[in-house]
Amino acid sequence: MSSKFFRKTLLWHCKKTKRMKASLLPSQIQLKKSYLCIGLDPDLEKLPDSVSKSSEGVLEFCLRIIEQTLPFAVSYKLNTAFFECLGAEGWKVMELIFKHLESRDVFAIADAKRADIGNTSSQYAKAFFENMGADAITLSPYMGSDSIQPFLEYPDKTAILLALTSNPGHQDFEIQPLTNGRRLFEEVLVQSQQWPRKGHLMYVVGATRSDEIAKVRALCPDSFLLVPGIGAQGGDLKEISEKGMNSSVGLLVNASRSILFASSGSNYAMAASKAAYDIQQEMERYLRKR
Repeated sequence: MSSKFFRKTLLWHCKKTKRMKASLLPSQIQLKKSYLCIGLDPDLEKLPDSVSKSSEGVLEFCLRIIEQTLPFAVSYKLNTAFFECLGAEGWKVMELIFKHLESRDVFAIADAKRADIGNTSSQYAKAFFENMGADAITLSPYMGSDSIQPFLEYPDKTAILLALTSNPGHQDFEIQPLTNGRRLFEEVLVQSQQWPRKGHLMYVVGATRSDEIAKVRALCPDSFLLVPGIGAQGGDLKEISEKGMNSSVGLLVNASRSILFASSGSNYAMAASKAAYDIQQEMERYLRKR
């Protein structure tokens, strides 16, 4: 990472930055009339031909997407796998993007799906909250409360638990019935809502599971839901909005590929802006109906 572009970017981000708290999301949603979260999944094989298939190209691509879509999004979600696969340089790119987002008044999520025994989780929390500067991280809850607690020790950070996902394999475990009559994902919601600092929890609910979103909302009425799967995956934004909003909106609806790869040409950033604008305009209509 010795290129001129990377050195210039590093210097650009050495200024003092501020962090985005989850408590500020409702005001940002009202300001931008949007609850759009943009997923940054920079697949090298899908990058436009005008972008270098390298860590430097990934950084350039993501920063340009961010700047062109910033008026329409309140959150960005970095899928860490697409950066980690680049090795040490990918981690540096990820750190630079998080630092950039700190200065942009948006909620920055590390989509890392971590969680382990307590002392290991504390190191994951340090890596993403302290070193990377992420505002939130996605976590698998299936090792229980002690695997999540280290992430909840950070007063200005958010733990986002996987609840009901969009992938076909969700039926293997998440919707299996338990002896108490609940399904497994419902038990995750009920149990975690009893934990200390539950106000620092969000939940992942796949957009293609919109038939269940009213049930999820009933079990965690005050929590934000991170809802991936509109756009390329076909989730219904209207249904999600009608069934999932609470008094503070309480939704971050994520789109990734439909925005990132709206164009394969050199106009990719402008095409992403148009795609994000179209979603924001639809969201504004649903916010007005509230």
